[in-house]
Amino acid sequence: MGPVGPPSALAGPRRSASGRTVRADPHRTRRSAAARAVPPGGTARAGGRDRRDTIGRVIDLGYSLSRRFPDPPQTDYRTADVHTLRHDLFCGDVYLADTEADRELSTAWGWVPVLDFAWALCDIVERLDRDPLGSRSARPVHAELDFTESTDRLLFERRFGWVDITADWVEAEDAPLTFNHTALRREARDFLHDLIADLADMHEGLADNPAVWELQARYPRV
Repeated sequence: MGPVGPPSALAGPRRSASGRTVRADPHRTRRSAAARAVPPGGTARAGGRDRRDTIGRVIDLGYSLSRRFPDPPQTDYRTADVHTLRHDLFCGDVYLADTEADRELSTAWGWVPVLDFAWALCDIVERLDRDPLGSRSARPVHAELDFTESTDRLLFERRFGWVDITADWVEAEDAPLTFNHTALRREARDFLHDLIADLADMHEGLADNPAVWELQARYPRV
C-alpha cells in the first residue's frame, strides 16, 4: 500500500484540531541513528536506532513539514501552551511503515500537526495496554486516532501482544499493518523524542517549554 491519502483530502487543505499528517515532499529520506533538523518540505525518519527485535516487524515512523502551512509569525515557542503546540504548529504529514513487508500507512494532506500525531500515538499505545493480562489477553482492545476536520481515522486493535493498524481510507481487503506492542511502544517514544529534538533545533525556545518537558517525562524512551 503506497502513500496515498483519502481522495477527499486531496481536494484542498484542511486544518486538524487533533490530527496528524504531513507530506510536502514525496521524496523522503530514510534516517539513520541520530535526529537532525528537517526544513519545511523535507522529510525525516525519527526513532532510527538499530533494531534488535526478532519477534516483530520492523517499524518505521517518519514525518515531513509543510511549506503551505508555516507556523504563525512571532510565535513564542518557549511559552506556547499545550493547545498551541498540538493544534497550531508544526503542520505536515506522517507515515507508519512495515519495512519488511514494504507497506505503509501515510497522509498526503499537509495540514497534520506532527507533534500532536507523535503525542497521540504514545497515548494510544498506553491505552492499548490497560488489560491486566497484557500480552496473555485474547480480548481485543481498540483505539482510534482521529483527524478531526475529516472523517478519516487510524484504527488500532490489540490482541495478545500484537497490534493491528489500519485506516479508513484504505481498501477493505487490504491487510492491516501488524506490530509487536512492545516494539511499537519503543518506536513511538523514540519518534516523539527525535521529533522534539528536530523541532527544537529549528525553533529557538522550544526546548525550554515546560509543556515539552512534561511530555518527555511522561513518555520517556524505553
